[in-house]
Amino acid sequence: MKQGLSLRVSQHLALTPQLQQSIRLLQLSTLEMAQEVEQMLDENPFLERSDELAEREAHGLDQADAPVAPGEQIADTAAAPATSTVEASEPADSADGETLEARLDGDAALEESWEGDGSVEMAPDDSEWGGDAPPRNGAQDDDETATAADLASAVESLQDHLHDQARCMRLSDEDARALYLLIESLNDDGYLEDSLEELAQALLRLEGQAMSSDPDEALAQQEATVQRLQVALQWLQHLEPAGVGARNLAECLKLQILEMRNTPVTRAALAIVAQPLELMAKRDLRRLCNASHADEETVREALALISRLEPKPGRRFTDVERNVVVPDVIVTRSGRGFKVVLNPDVMPRLRVHDVYANAMRQNRGGRDGGESGHAAMQQRLQEARWFIKNIQQRFDTILRVSTAIVERQRNFFMHGELAMRPLVLREIADELGLHESTISRVTTAKYMATPFGTYELKYFFGSALGTETGGNASSTAVRALLKQFIAAEEPSKPLSDNQLSDLLKEQGIECARRTVAKYREAMRIAPANLRKSL
Repeated sequence: MKQGLSLRVSQHLALTPQLQQSIRLLQLSTLEMAQEVEQMLDENPFLERSDELAEREAHGLDQADAPVAPGEQIADTAAAPATSTVEASEPADSADGETLEARLDGDAALEESWEGDGSVEMAPDDSEWGGDAPPRNGAQDDDETATAADLASAVESLQDHLHDQARCMRLSDEDARALYLLIESLNDDGYLEDSLEELAQALLRLEGQAMSSDPDEALAQQEATVQRLQVALQWLQHLEPAGVGARNLAECLKLQILEMRNTPVTRAALAIVAQPLELMAKRDLRRLCNASHADEETVREALALISRLEPKPGRRFTDVERNVVVPDVIVTRSGRGFKVVLNPDVMPRLRVHDVYANAMRQNRGGRDGGESGHAAMQQRLQEARWFIKNIQQRFDTILRVSTAIVERQRNFFMHGELAMRPLVLREIADELGLHESTISRVTTAKYMATPFGTYELKYFFGSALGTETGGNASSTAVRALLKQFIAAEEPSKPLSDNQLSDLLKEQGIECARRTVAKYREAMRIAPANLRKSL
């Protein structure tokens, strides 16, 4: 084998830690972003949260890649609000400045360090991002200013509600422990998912009792504990709300019916819920009449009564704070157009800790910890600056994409979802000079508050369906039209998927039956045979 030297030219893309962090922050949701900020605040001593209007470093990000030189001071200025206005007669201008793709398309390999290569243009704004957000006044407790989270925090949980009732019962310590275990074993809907045998073992462990080594004694101990739980379950199922403690839907409905007055209709309803629920879902009157030994009119009334029952007794005790959607962008009317602003409540207000930064600058020279210690602290300072910069870039990108969406979907903001036009990610990407994957990251788990409600940014994108005139109709608008057709249908004669397809054709929209069925299922609308009202 002959040895030799050869020269080969190749290209590869190296992502610096700054760029990796920027991409990762861009795809985080609001909740995940808040958790990331808290984690960074715990790990980096140079980052601090500013509760008031923050001060800004005079040297800014234009020196973020340079060592901290003697004489650099940290001065204060105020942050400017991030807003954008879309006028009805003028398209929104694309924001200037370097984009994420401009950094990704660079031919030169970037060093794997926090110091960068100096090729990225940076603005002097590494202090606080979101400093324009007004501080929340915690002293306001009047109902008119209460937020959704404040209202949610005041909701009583299902377990607390049941424990309050259990404390009013005169039970022995053993029975109280059994009832306590059952209450704590309920899921959010009020159902008891675990078997009594499994709960019996848990109760024995709770009471500190060990299972006997003798099989007969262990079996007797298990049966006695199960018997205690069965009695406690009877007490639980008589508590409010009705239906709590059920093991399945049929039992839940039965418990609620038993709380009603004894009438022929309630007796027929009890017989119906004892049958397979598929019969009730299919409205099989003939078999239901035979099973309940009642006439057709009584069965109809019984089905109407069952439809008014609560299938999830614990629903009204659910912690609604988990379901509150906090918008990232707020859109309001402004003259002839719309004003797009970032939600200040979701913008973290961070700044570089000036005390620590000054202390590190004054100790430069190796008096405390040597050059290695100073380099490590310098690294943490660079990380803090880049974290603030990447957060700012994240919100700037969200604002740019949201502004472009509002410009393209102006008819929706004026007339509603029926006026939605077809829109794909590539259109926004080409307009803003971003990559399509970046638009996908921005529109995932980000929400926009509009005059018609709060929607995920992905909601404004939809495929196109052909029309008779040669134009296109948005799939979102078609779904809205299907909702209108189904809402206006005669309950006794619901529209089939074929009939819905024909109605769309009458509106000039070509939509096959399979597509109608797909849209209907996506909207969680039952088929015609299950929508039929008896």
